[in-house]
Formats: sequence, structure tokens, C-alpha cells
Amino acid sequence: MMKLQQKLAILADAAKYDASCASSGSNNKNSKNGKGVGSTSSGMGICHSYTPDGRCISLLKILLTNFCIYECSYCINRASSPVERARFTVDEVVNLTIDFYKRNYIEGLFLSSGIIQSSDYTMEQMVSVARELRKTHDFRGYIHLKTIPDASPELLRMAGLYADRLSINVELPSKQSLALYAPEKNPATIKKSMSVLRDHIDESKESRKKSKIIATSATQPMKRHKKTSKFIYSPAGQSTQMIVGADQSSDAKILTLSNNLYNKYQMRRVYYSAFSPIPHSAQQLPAQSPPLIREHRLYQADWLLRFYGFGVNEITASSTVTNNEGQGGMLDLDIDPKLAWALRHLEFFPVNVNTATREMLLRVPGIGAIGANKIIKSRRFKRLRVSDIAKCGLSIKKIEPFIEAADANPACRLLEDENLKQYFIKKESAQMALF
Repeated sequence: MMKLQQKLAILADAAKYDASCASSGSNNKNSKNGKGVGSTSSGMGICHSYTPDGRCISLLKILLTNFCIYECSYCINRASSPVERARFTVDEVVNLTIDFYKRNYIEGLFLSSGIIQSSDYTMEQMVSVARELRKTHDFRGYIHLKTIPDASPELLRMAGLYADRLSINVELPSKQSLALYAPEKNPATIKKSMSVLRDHIDESKESRKKSKIIATSATQPMKRHKKTSKFIYSPAGQSTQMIVGADQSSDAKILTLSNNLYNKYQMRRVYYSAFSPIPHSAQQLPAQSPPLIREHRLYQADWLLRFYGFGVNEITASSTVTNNEGQGGMLDLDIDPKLAWALRHLEFFPVNVNTATREMLLRVPGIGAIGANKIIKSRRFKRLRVSDIAKCGLSIKKIEPFIEAADANPACRLLEDENLKQYFIKKESAQMALF
């Protein structure tokens, strides 16, 4: 019989390809009252993620098993792969989580799995792990379950009762690629399951709102309020992941899909994972990984979509950058997407920092949400000069060509330079591989 340590080595290594393991947005739970085990708080990071205060937080990130009946070409755990196999029991995962937490190794659990026997059977096993942790051990740390799209709606509902976050991977950006590389997976089924999760999450949010209103007005003796129980379901929402570079999908296609997922399913986060060649892979897959900077640029573009008011067309339109197949709509790897947009739209610059709206300040390369707020707050008291912008903690070298202030700004002349892009490009050292 395989020892527990051997299983852990195999199944922890098998889980490293899943990037979607951040914990922001969960509700607060703790064991300060002397009951329960573990804690979690808003903004907490897991699996070597970083919290807002700079702390590095870890979680136990494993597969329940790397046995799988599916034949996904890009997956090292596919049915035909010659990798060494292992499988945890429910009790083994539960005990590992509790033991690791008490040793201060982790602050939560990220659990995924290959498909064994059937989707429902596998999902039931994963739900059992979360239920045992919550109900038997009163575990109050973070739990993230990677749900299975083909599982029954009832199992999906149960998963959200015990997990802080749920996720369903869309895997690849196009239906054609999914049919080619993962024939057992159905895009329609994936989206249907995402819709089920969103309905439950919305129901939970509404339940918590009503409960809060009742609690707030409970001090008014003249009003009688019907007591309602809160329905807590996946308080940190749902997330998904896409593999980048396994097919020929352009960045524009990837970002369009991400934007639809955010709008239609209220996705908390879309993760982008650069394709990593695996042993004995299908011949149609690329022999090399895409440059990791592409993954980084997609995250930057994703941020512009979610928090800066940019549209997909603004980020990728008029791009002359192409992929290996000559397809357009690719992000510029040399500079970040906001700077690339600014260089294509010099007619909007320079921006006057003393009069510009917050929306326009956010379009200036080098000015983020915090910087824009500082500028708006500071200009209430005086007209800002270029030196005042530096006091807001912003990088003058990147911002200066795009702004005008109360004093003269010679850097604005750079906007007339035909080689302005070269001003910003820096030579960077080669990136290290993830694995």
C-alpha cells in the first residue's frame, strides 16, 4: 500500500498547474472564542499569494486523485498518461488539512481532482472532504473546491455550502480547441454550471442583505421582524482559468471571453495559465511554452477591463501585433496594455492633472486608482506642479510625457517623438520557468 507521504508528493505536484487559488473576497471566520479550528479574513491570500499588507499565505493545494477517465491532450493526468497515480481517501485529506494547519504550515485548502468513476462520484467525494472539515472539525479556514461541470446541480449546491470559493475551468478560449484537445468537455455544460453557481451566489447575497437589514432595525421595538436565517453560499464567489498558448487563440479572443464571463456570470476572477509542454503530449500541441510575459500582459489587460473602464476593443483594436499564425489582436509584449493604448491615442494627451476627470486620469500610463485619488485630493488645496505629482508616490518618468501641470513640463515634447515607444522600453532579463 502506498504511504501517505508518497501520495502527498504525487498529488501536490499534480496540482501545481492550477493557478486559480486566491482567497480574496471571503467572509470573516475565526476561532477567537475558543471554538473551532482555523481562521480566514477578507483579502487573505492563499497558496503563496500575498495579502494587502504584504504577508505570504499558503494553503494545502492537492488533488484528491490524479486518476482520470478523461483524455484532455494538454493535461498530464489524462487517462493515457504514463504518470504515477495515487488517490487520497476523504479522511486522509481531512486529517492532512487539520494536521498541517495546527503545525502552522497552511491557512486553508485548495482541492481539485481527476475524474474517477463519474463526475457525480468525484464531486461527492470532494464535497465530503469540505463537509467533514466544517461539520466534524469546525474548521474555519479557507476552502476552495474545483468543481466539476458535469456534476449534478444538487452537488454543486452542496459544495457552495461548505467552500469559500468555487471554480470551474473553461480551459481553452474556443469551442473548436476544446473539442480538439478535450473532447469529453462541453462548453455548454461548463456555462450551465457557472450559471447555477451564480444563481446560488446571488441568492446568498440577497439573503445576507435581508438579514443585515433585519439586524439593523431590531433595536426599534415598535416593529416586529420575522427572523430569517442567512443562506451562506460560496462567499468568495466563483473563478475560472484559461490555458494560454495551447491553441492559436488571439489575446483579443481570450479577453472577449473573459469580459463575457465577468459580465454574465459575475466571475470574481479569471486566471490565465501559460501552456506548459508535458511528456508524451499530443502532436498537435505546441512544442514550446508561450513567453510568460504574454500571461503577464493578459493579467494587466484583465485589470484594465475590471477596474479602469477600458473595453476589449480599446485594448486590442488597431493592434498590428500578430501571433505565429499571423492572426492579429495580440497584446504588445514590449510594453503594458495601457501604455500601448496611450501611444495609439496621443490625441488625448497631455492630460491636465488640475482639471481632468478621474476617468481620464486613470487612462494616463503610470497612474492607478490610488494615484488618481491622491491627485484629486491634493488639487483641492492648490494647483499641482510636476513636483507635486512625485509627492503622490507616482513614477514621474512614466507619467511626465502624458501630463501637463501648473508649471512648464518639457517632457510633453516627447509626444511628438516618432520613437516614443523606445523611451519606455527597458531591457529585461530572461524570465525563469514556473516549474
